[in-house]
Amino acid sequence: MRVPMAIRSPSAWNPIDRLHAYSQFLSMTAHPADPAWVHGHAHEPNSAPPSPDTAFLVRLPDGQTLSWDVVDLLALATTTVADCYIVSTGHNTSGPFAFTGVRLHDFLTQILPAGDDWHTVDVISNDGFGTRLKRADLVQEPAQRPALLAHTLDGQPLTRAQGLLRLIVPTETDDALRQVKWVAQIVLYRDAP
Repeated sequence: MRVPMAIRSPSAWNPIDRLHAYSQFLSMTAHPADPAWVHGHAHEPNSAPPSPDTAFLVRLPDGQTLSWDVVDLLALATTTVADCYIVSTGHNTSGPFAFTGVRLHDFLTQILPAGDDWHTVDVISNDGFGTRLKRADLVQEPAQRPALLAHTLDGQPLTRAQGLLRLIVPTETDDALRQVKWVAQIVLYRDAP
Protein backbone atom coordinates (compact mmCIF):
# COMPACT_ATOMS: atom_id res chain seq x y z
CA MET A 1 0.00 0.00 0.00
CA ARG A 2 1.28 3.46 -0.82
CA VAL A 3 1.37 6.10 1.87
CA PRO A 4 0.19 9.69 1.40
CA MET A 5 3.02 12.18 1.15
CA ALA A 6 0.80 15.19 1.81
CA ILE A 7 0.99 15.49 5.53
CA ARG A 8 4.55 16.73 5.92
CA SER A 9 7.38 18.06 3.81
CA PRO A 10 8.08 15.69 0.93
CA SER A 11 11.83 15.78 1.37
CA ALA A 12 13.47 12.68 2.86
CA TRP A 13 10.51 10.29 3.15
CA ASN A 14 11.95 7.40 5.12
CA PRO A 15 9.85 4.52 6.55
CA ILE A 16 9.33 6.32 9.88
CA ASP A 17 8.12 9.44 8.07
CA ARG A 18 5.77 7.28 6.02
CA LEU A 19 4.37 5.54 9.12
CA HIS A 20 3.91 8.87 10.88
CA ALA A 21 2.19 10.39 7.83
CA TYR A 22 -0.09 7.39 7.46
CA SER A 23 -1.09 7.42 11.14
CA GLN A 24 -1.85 11.14 10.87
CA PHE A 25 -3.98 10.42 7.81
CA LEU A 26 -5.92 7.69 9.62
CA SER A 27 -6.51 9.78 12.74
CA MET A 28 -7.60 12.73 10.61
CA THR A 29 -10.15 10.64 8.72
CA ALA A 30 -11.73 8.73 11.61
CA HIS A 31 -13.93 11.62 12.74
CA PRO A 32 -12.01 14.79 12.05
CA ALA A 33 -12.34 18.21 13.48
CA ASP A 34 -12.72 20.58 10.59
CA PRO A 35 -9.34 21.36 9.03
CA ALA A 36 -8.62 25.06 8.57
CA TRP A 37 -9.12 24.83 4.80
CA VAL A 38 -12.80 23.86 5.26
CA HIS A 39 -13.67 27.41 6.30
CA GLY A 40 -11.57 29.27 3.77
CA HIS A 41 -7.92 30.11 4.10
CA ALA A 42 -5.00 31.93 2.70
CA HIS A 43 -3.04 29.38 0.70
CA GLU A 44 0.41 30.41 -0.34
CA PRO A 45 1.33 29.04 -3.74
CA ASN A 46 4.12 26.47 -3.83
CA SER A 47 7.30 27.32 -5.62
CA ALA A 48 7.88 23.65 -6.41
CA PRO A 49 5.67 20.55 -6.67
CA PRO A 50 5.58 18.60 -3.42
CA SER A 51 6.36 15.04 -4.54
CA PRO A 52 7.03 12.95 -7.62
CA ASP A 53 4.65 10.19 -6.41
CA THR A 54 1.65 9.71 -8.76
CA ALA A 55 -0.38 7.61 -6.32
CA PHE A 56 -3.29 8.82 -4.26
CA LEU A 57 -5.33 7.19 -1.49
CA VAL A 58 -9.08 6.90 -1.25
CA ARG A 59 -10.56 6.28 2.18
CA LEU A 60 -14.06 4.82 2.02
CA PRO A 61 -16.74 5.53 4.65
CA ASP A 62 -16.17 2.08 6.21
CA GLY A 63 -12.50 2.92 6.80
CA GLN A 64 -11.11 0.80 3.96
CA THR A 65 -8.24 2.53 2.12
CA LEU A 66 -7.66 2.05 -1.59
CA SER A 67 -4.54 3.04 -3.48
CA TRP A 68 -5.00 4.53 -6.96
CA ASP A 69 -2.60 6.01 -9.47
CA VAL A 70 -3.06 8.64 -12.15
CA VAL A 71 -2.45 5.87 -14.71
CA ASP A 72 -5.47 3.96 -13.30
CA LEU A 73 -7.72 6.93 -14.07
CA LEU A 74 -6.73 6.83 -17.75
CA ALA A 75 -8.70 3.58 -18.12
CA LEU A 76 -11.96 5.20 -16.94
CA ALA A 77 -14.52 7.17 -18.93
CA THR A 78 -13.46 10.79 -19.33
CA THR A 79 -15.17 14.13 -19.68
CA THR A 80 -13.69 17.34 -21.10
CA VAL A 81 -14.74 20.71 -19.72
CA ALA A 82 -13.75 23.69 -21.87
CA ASP A 83 -13.48 27.37 -20.94
CA CYS A 84 -12.08 26.78 -17.46
CA TYR A 85 -10.19 29.60 -15.78
CA ILE A 86 -7.85 29.30 -12.84
CA VAL A 87 -8.13 32.13 -10.35
CA SER A 88 -5.33 31.24 -7.99
CA THR A 89 -4.12 32.79 -4.78
CA GLY A 90 -0.99 34.78 -5.50
CA HIS A 91 -1.25 34.43 -9.30
CA ASN A 92 -3.12 36.19 -12.07
CA THR A 93 -6.14 34.54 -13.65
CA SER A 94 -5.11 32.11 -16.38
CA GLY A 95 -7.03 30.36 -19.11
CA PRO A 96 -9.23 29.50 -20.78
CA PHE A 97 -8.28 25.84 -20.54
CA ALA A 98 -9.92 22.55 -21.50
CA PHE A 99 -9.47 20.02 -18.70
CA THR A 100 -10.12 16.32 -19.23
CA GLY A 101 -10.52 13.77 -16.51
CA VAL A 102 -12.93 11.59 -14.60
CA ARG A 103 -16.08 13.15 -13.16
CA LEU A 104 -15.54 13.10 -9.39
CA HIS A 105 -19.08 11.89 -8.70
CA ASP A 106 -18.75 9.07 -11.26
CA PHE A 107 -15.38 8.01 -9.83
CA LEU A 108 -16.77 7.83 -6.29
CA THR A 109 -19.88 5.96 -7.42
CA GLN A 110 -17.72 3.45 -9.29
CA ILE A 111 -15.33 2.65 -6.45
CA LEU A 112 -17.93 2.38 -3.67
CA PRO A 113 -19.56 -0.97 -3.04
CA ALA A 114 -23.14 -1.17 -4.36
CA GLY A 115 -25.56 0.43 -1.91
CA ASP A 116 -22.84 2.21 0.07
CA ASP A 117 -23.78 5.82 0.66
CA TRP A 118 -21.77 8.92 1.43
CA HIS A 119 -22.49 12.53 2.37
CA THR A 120 -19.23 14.46 2.08
CA VAL A 121 -15.85 14.10 0.38
CA ASP A 122 -12.57 15.81 1.21
CA VAL A 123 -10.04 16.14 -1.60
CA ILE A 124 -6.61 16.87 -0.16
CA SER A 125 -3.43 17.91 -1.92
CA ASN A 126 0.03 16.52 -1.46
CA ASP A 127 0.89 19.87 0.21
CA GLY A 128 -1.98 19.71 2.73
CA PHE A 129 -4.37 22.07 0.92
CA GLY A 130 -7.86 20.68 0.49
CA THR A 131 -11.52 21.23 -0.14
CA ARG A 132 -14.76 19.64 1.03
CA LEU A 133 -17.63 18.87 -1.32
CA LYS A 134 -21.10 17.51 -0.55
CA ARG A 135 -22.63 14.68 -2.51
CA ALA A 136 -25.82 16.70 -3.00
CA ASP A 137 -23.81 19.45 -4.71
CA LEU A 138 -22.08 16.99 -7.05
CA VAL A 139 -25.39 15.34 -7.97
CA GLN A 140 -26.89 18.75 -8.82
CA GLU A 141 -23.92 20.21 -10.72
CA PRO A 142 -24.45 21.16 -14.37
CA ALA A 143 -23.80 18.17 -16.63
CA GLN A 144 -21.53 20.24 -18.90
CA ARG A 145 -19.43 21.64 -15.98
CA PRO A 146 -18.86 18.80 -13.50
CA ALA A 147 -16.15 18.57 -10.87
CA LEU A 148 -13.29 16.58 -12.42
CA LEU A 149 -10.28 14.65 -11.29
CA ALA A 150 -8.38 16.15 -14.21
CA HIS A 151 -5.29 14.50 -15.66
CA THR A 152 -5.17 16.30 -19.02
CA LEU A 153 -4.88 19.98 -19.93
CA ASP A 154 -5.62 21.16 -23.48
CA GLY A 155 -5.12 17.63 -24.82
CA GLN A 156 -1.78 17.00 -23.06
CA PRO A 157 -1.15 15.10 -19.81
CA LEU A 158 -0.79 17.45 -16.84
CA THR A 159 2.83 17.83 -15.80
CA ARG A 160 3.97 17.65 -12.21
CA ALA A 161 4.27 21.47 -12.13
CA GLN A 162 0.69 21.84 -13.44
CA GLY A 163 -0.65 19.60 -10.70
CA LEU A 164 -0.39 16.11 -12.27
CA LEU A 165 -3.84 15.20 -10.91
CA ARG A 166 -6.00 18.11 -9.93
CA LEU A 167 -9.54 18.66 -8.82
CA ILE A 168 -11.24 21.11 -11.14
CA VAL A 169 -14.56 22.63 -10.01
CA PRO A 170 -15.68 24.68 -13.03
CA THR A 171 -18.67 26.18 -11.17
CA GLU A 172 -16.44 27.76 -8.51
CA THR A 173 -16.48 31.55 -8.35
CA ASP A 174 -14.17 32.04 -5.33
CA ASP A 175 -10.40 32.56 -5.30
CA ALA A 176 -9.42 28.95 -6.18
CA LEU A 177 -10.56 27.62 -2.82
CA ARG A 178 -11.90 24.43 -4.43
CA GLN A 179 -9.17 23.80 -7.02
CA VAL A 180 -6.76 21.21 -5.61
CA LYS A 181 -3.45 20.45 -7.32
CA TRP A 182 -1.42 17.30 -6.59
CA VAL A 183 -4.38 15.29 -5.27
CA ALA A 184 -3.01 12.81 -2.73
CA GLN A 185 -6.04 11.87 -0.62
CA ILE A 186 -9.77 11.52 -1.15
CA VAL A 187 -11.72 10.88 2.04
CA LEU A 188 -15.41 9.94 2.04
CA TYR A 189 -17.73 10.38 5.02
CA ARG A 190 -21.05 8.62 5.45
CA ASP A 191 -22.37 11.47 7.60
CA ALA A 192 -21.52 15.16 7.64
CA PRO A 193 -18.15 15.54 9.44
